[in-house]
Amino acid sequence: MKSKKRNIKENLTLYLKYASVCTQSVMEYKLSFALMLIARFLIAFCELIAIKFLFSGFTQLGGYTYGDVLLCFAIMQMSFTFAELFGNGFKTFSGMVRRGEFDRMMLRPRSLVFQVTASHFEVGRTGPLFTAIITLALGIRHSRLHWNLMTVWTFAAMIIGGTLLFIGLFVLEASFCFFSIEDTSLINVLTYGAKSHGKYPIDIYGKGILRFCTYVIPYSLIQYYPLQFLLGKTDRWYLAFYPLGIVVFLAVCGFVWRFGVRRYKSCGS
Repeated sequence: MKSKKRNIKENLTLYLKYASVCTQSVMEYKLSFALMLIARFLIAFCELIAIKFLFSGFTQLGGYTYGDVLLCFAIMQMSFTFAELFGNGFKTFSGMVRRGEFDRMMLRPRSLVFQVTASHFEVGRTGPLFTAIITLALGIRHSRLHWNLMTVWTFAAMIIGGTLLFIGLFVLEASFCFFSIEDTSLINVLTYGAKSHGKYPIDIYGKGILRFCTYVIPYSLIQYYPLQFLLGKTDRWYLAFYPLGIVVFLAVCGFVWRFGVRRYKSCGS
């Protein structure tokens, strides 16, 4: 038990060192870093403006008010931003394979998942987080939420669950690189597509999409179902715990990753 705790502490310390080195390298070019933050903030802010223009002609969309959609958008944006911040190593994994960097990782006495995760900590990806915070504040202001412990739990579970969901998708994208060397745009459809379409509650796209997002790629577990409870559209309190189901999805992603690692053949450098 003590040795396990020591390993966790060592990994955490090492991860912070990795993150510090990555941050210092980016901050060497402060103007470039600032422009990157501003650009990413503006891109996300334009999506917020698009929602504002949409509701300038409607009072509701599929039974959801302006405030409801803002909450949905903020939660999805936060989840994706945190996933890019902590899981960006898997997004850029195809480059590691082509350059032979992954071969070196396999020789080191550390977990491969840990090394890939810690290799690309990009603090510059936090630009959209500022938009998400602004959107969340506006959503809370325009929505009639009843604040209690369950409300706080639902918010936290949706954001953490969404972060883990997107990281799982990044892991799947990285796993395909073991067989194709290059990453595949199919996963980009599921990640960036979900971020874009996820700013609205999933059920407005129809029952077919809702089923796909429940039983295939479980977006609805961290968006649609807990959102129903959060907005008071149902009294089924257990919907607030649906984001915990992402653990099963992560287990599947982990299995695919291990399958790919066992069949990996070096492609050189």
